[in-house]
Amino acid sequence: MKDFTSGNEGRLIVRFAFPLIVGNLLQQFYNIIDSIIVGKYLGTEALAAVGASFPIFYTLISFVIGIGSGATVVISQYFGAKDYEQVKKAIGTIYLVLLVAGLFLTIFGIVFCRQIFELLNIGEDVMPQATTYFSIYMVGMVSFFGFNGTASILRGLGDSRTPLNFLVLATCLNIVLDLLFILVFNWGVAGAAWATVISQTIALVGTAIHINRSSHLIRFSLRLFKFDTLTFRQSVRIGLPTGFQQTFVAMGMMALIRIINNFDTTTLAAYVAANRIDAIATIPSMNIGSALSAFVGQNLGANEFERIRRGVRAAQRLSWIFSLTVMTIIIILGEPMMKMFSDDPAVIRQGYDYLIIVSSFYIVFSSMFVMHGMLRGAGDTLVPMFITLISLWIVRIPIAWFLSERIGESGIWWSIPCGWFIGLAGTWLYYKSGKWKGKGVVSHPVVHHEAEKN
Repeated sequence: MKDFTSGNEGRLIVRFAFPLIVGNLLQQFYNIIDSIIVGKYLGTEALAAVGASFPIFYTLISFVIGIGSGATVVISQYFGAKDYEQVKKAIGTIYLVLLVAGLFLTIFGIVFCRQIFELLNIGEDVMPQATTYFSIYMVGMVSFFGFNGTASILRGLGDSRTPLNFLVLATCLNIVLDLLFILVFNWGVAGAAWATVISQTIALVGTAIHINRSSHLIRFSLRLFKFDTLTFRQSVRIGLPTGFQQTFVAMGMMALIRIINNFDTTTLAAYVAANRIDAIATIPSMNIGSALSAFVGQNLGANEFERIRRGVRAAQRLSWIFSLTVMTIIIILGEPMMKMFSDDPAVIRQGYDYLIIVSSFYIVFSSMFVMHGMLRGAGDTLVPMFITLISLWIVRIPIAWFLSERIGESGIWWSIPCGWFIGLAGTWLYYKSGKWKGKGVVSHPVVHHEAEKN
């Protein structure tokens, strides 16, 4: 477990963020392998079907993930305050919530998958494969929540290496099963879905065994699953706005898919492939924001506001370096990257246009995500929720619809950085106000702080 309340702020954030970045790169890597194998061996329609499933999946899980992030903040703040009994109560509570949510979403997703795809105006050439892939994918909900919930808890306790080790296992296994099920057994998109479900389940079981052998705070047993009302209320207070925020983002992705589907399957496939590359490119900034959340949570629990300010500065500088580096790579190698997913010149051209437009504004995205991570770690999630609502639904989606009618699919790509600019402006101004300082779950003597001056 890592204590963030002492030591050099920048080094602590870098060391904690590095395993997160590597782990998420691996996770995205096997998503890319999925897409490459599906796109190359099963065709454009299959690639579109797999890609169209993700926004629906993300919409269904986003609210629960938000509540889980609230529990992570609670855990990190109690850990920073050295209140280990409350840490244990928070861990047991979040596991119960994730278990119930996973079972419910599995049933809901399987029963209503076709109706959801119809709302997105998915073409009949894509629909059969999309519903097959999605129905199987939803079988793994309990394993997905279990593994990712465990990873979030460990990160809240300052341990980012254990989740990485088992993510490596899941990644390697997923790739092997992809090749086996698709190329050898000829299961089509169903094979890609089963590969993910099986690899996530094995990763969860492996993590549980490891924790039982090595941790004094977590023990997987029936006694762990105890519901604590206070912890749940605190998690909901912090996590509910984040849950809504994640839901807004997920529904925005679905709305974007709906606008894209006004074009043709080629445009959807281009978006899916380019979005896979984009997802990898933004991982460093997103995980620096996640590392900052754990850092801020512990230091807020320890009442160390000056360390928080220095940590935010260090995280911003680090994210800018990553963003400029990745942008340069994308601009130079974006077209060859697109060719890994498809041999269709139209798919390659439209996807490369997306990458050029969006990557030019990665520094805006990175700055926004670091500020979101800071406010989330402080337990102040309500204002960021409203900022996300405005930047996505009042800025990005209307601009995407308006410009797509006038300049084609590139108008949808331009709407993405427009939303980022508004999101960054809102979160930065709120951070500078200093109003987030009183949002923690650990009580300290009341000290009146001035707004941030630096």
